[in-house]
Amino acid sequence: MYTTLISVDELKRLRASEVPHMIFDCSFDLMNPAAGEEQYRQAHIPGAVYAHLDTALSDQGVVEPDGTHHPHPDAASGGRHPLPSREKFAMWLSAIGFANDMQAVVYDRQGANYCGRLWWMLKWAGHDAVAVLDGGLQAWQAAGGEVAGGEEPSHFQSHFRLGAERVRLATTHEVQQRLGQPAQTLVDARGAPRFRGEVEPLDPVAGHIPGALNRPFGQNLGPDGKFKPAAQLRQEFEALLAGRDPCSVVHHCGSGVSAVPNVIAMEVAGLGPTALYAGSWSEWCSDRSRPVEKG
Repeated sequence: MYTTLISVDELKRLRASEVPHMIFDCSFDLMNPAAGEEQYRQAHIPGAVYAHLDTALSDQGVVEPDGTHHPHPDAASGGRHPLPSREKFAMWLSAIGFANDMQAVVYDRQGANYCGRLWWMLKWAGHDAVAVLDGGLQAWQAAGGEVAGGEEPSHFQSHFRLGAERVRLATTHEVQQRLGQPAQTLVDARGAPRFRGEVEPLDPVAGHIPGALNRPFGQNLGPDGKFKPAAQLRQEFEALLAGRDPCSVVHHCGSGVSAVPNVIAMEVAGLGPTALYAGSWSEWCSDRSRPVEKG
């Protein structure tokens, strides 16, 4: 069973085995939401199911003209990409034929920026056998892995059963209650200019949650697009935390998506498990009474 990362060679062996599995292509582009599905149609690992961030992995809410998002009442988080309820997510998994006995493999073309969301959601649904393809589609193609185009045949519907949550979801209320306390260490995965509040291309307010540390998610990857070695990741996160308890870490970003590579990296480094604030900055700044820090 693979629970964090899976290499190209390991995936090739998995595909050739009789182990039940399903591969998910999670490619996406925040600035062009239709681009990921088009990339999937152009080339994907044969048999892969496309998982759309906006429709499959988020709960569609209402967007106000000023960019403020209001999720559906049963959504599990707020923000620009509200988590659907676990029950709604299980319905989607059942509809595409994913079953509890399957190994899930997730990938994208964007440095694990988007596939980590599905990795985390499956853990949240109680499913431990899910791994990120290290290096994404680029690594697969570089190693001579075959690709297919167009659509894939539909699978028979399954009955995915929810299990005990294997990851911790932090709420806005919890984050606000614990601001400034040693029991909580906030780690923001956005790029440094957004973290400092110098630019804000997506949300109505610039800045970050007071006291947060900055660890842009791309820092987890080496020049080859794969996660850095466990020892290096451990060293980097320990330097960032500077003595703070790794168990106190709550990861976030703009909308709870690109924070997950930091979650995965800390797992690989042996410093997990850590929590995810899925509403992230977009939910935090939706209430102008919440404190904001810049710099």
